[in-house]
Amino acid sequence: MSPWIFERNGIETPASARFTASEFLRPWGLDKATLSLCAAKVCRLVLAKVVRDEVEENLLLHAQRLPSLDADQLIEDYRRLIKLTSPEIVPYPDMDLVRSSRHLIRHASDVPVLLSAVLSKPDWLLTHNSKHFTKAVAQRTSPRIATPAEFFRALSTLFR
Repeated sequence: MSPWIFERNGIETPASARFTASEFLRPWGLDKATLSLCAAKVCRLVLAKVVRDEVEENLLLHAQRLPSLDADQLIEDYRRLIKLTSPEIVPYPDMDLVRSSRHLIRHASDVPVLLSAVLSKPDWLLTHNSKHFTKAVAQRTSPRIATPAEFFRALSTLFR
């Protein structure tokens, strides 16, 4: 549902909280690879507070279903990720702006995420939610919206 925002020496990128929370729990994936680029300071993570809050809520819900030591490790791994990536935190957008911008995207819950990306002016907004964060949304609002796979394909062209 919610995106993060990253920057790679001028290439910024957000990603969905739903994808980020789920990918954070997996041993490997392109989402985790993107976060690794941020941890290595190849990209800059610009994290919308609305996304951070959703990710943390989802991780805590998942942690409640784990044995105590595993839950503690999950929370510690997340804290370490945040420390390694040193994200720039984008505050919640103004509620009046959220209400007046409702027409920009299909689901109301995506408006604060989209506005956070628009206001922070990323080069990329990464999300798996292409049903809501569509090409039409990108044209109306200006961030380049892509999946992590599309981002890596575009990134690979820089090395050719």
